[in-house]
Amino acid sequence: MGTEPMRCGVVGVGRMGRHHARVYAQLENVDLVGVVDRDSARCASMTEEWGGQGFDTVEQLIAAGVDAVTIATPTIHHLEAAQALLEAGVACLVEKPLAPSANEAATIMDVAERSGTTLQVGHVVRFDPVMQAIKALGPIQPRHLELHRISPMTFRSLDVSVVLDMMIHDLDLLLMLVGEEPSDIQASGVPVLSEELDVCNARLTFPPCSGGFCTVANVTASRLALKTERKIRIISEDMYLSADFATRTGTVVRHSSNSERIDDLRARIRNGEDLSDVNYLDLVEFEELNVKDEEPLRLQAEDFLHNVRTGTRPAIDAEAGFAAVRTAERILEAADQTGACSV
Repeated sequence: MGTEPMRCGVVGVGRMGRHHARVYAQLENVDLVGVVDRDSARCASMTEEWGGQGFDTVEQLIAAGVDAVTIATPTIHHLEAAQALLEAGVACLVEKPLAPSANEAATIMDVAERSGTTLQVGHVVRFDPVMQAIKALGPIQPRHLELHRISPMTFRSLDVSVVLDMMIHDLDLLLMLVGEEPSDIQASGVPVLSEELDVCNARLTFPPCSGGFCTVANVTASRLALKTERKIRIISEDMYLSADFATRTGTVVRHSSNSERIDDLRARIRNGEDLSDVNYLDLVEFEELNVKDEEPLRLQAEDFLHNVRTGTRPAIDAEAGFAAVRTAERILEAADQTGACSV
């Protein structure tokens, strides 16, 4: 597309969509053509603040001429909007999850492949500064992972379960870090305020790697907590990593940096030495994650528009979005088998 300004739009300007519109309006060499929303007052408010036009339908936005669009409608409407835009040759950034079911996700993936149009899924946590700092550490082959994503009820996205609403972020991270889908899933969950699961815990076991071991992950999501918590812990052969997405902090302990201390402690333990007065934290060499102060949504938008301009296949393409939804669906099936019930 050369150096011409990218003509962008947003379909659905609710809680997330309004931020997408703001980011497009603030990016250089980007024109916010307009937004689509069933709520005309919401449309008017967005265009008054950030420019562009308000439209009632996706078709009107297409007719106005757009190159790239974010779809931030409720998940149940993703297929309808994506199909119309992709078939019109308009690149799409679809908010997570890609679809409410694996079947619909597969349909969207097929439309994107058939039309040859860029489709990127909005798993924005990959662009979180904490995740960027983790990726900067280099390749990690996890042995065990713990992921927690909990918060008080916000009464949004209640059309889907907490697995598709919140846990889907961590499922995408897991599939990216491990490189494949799990071979076995165990899960339990409970619907409390909504008709879908509001709390869920899942244990995912992945196929054996080249080293012969299986990676195991425990994932917890709740939208009924008393506080907000976003944490990840990764244990590999050479590393223990603990990071907090809410505070944007993280700590790394490398085996290679502590090997002499570890060998010494093992020898002392074998010799039966009393180590009860030893402060473990004084023996370990810690490394703080280098977390930058950047807005994930802006990084995501820049990556998306770069892919559109260059024709590069997004790292979080339709296949990645489909894999996350399929894994979420398997978790829901596993939870159902344990007899999830309302309380």
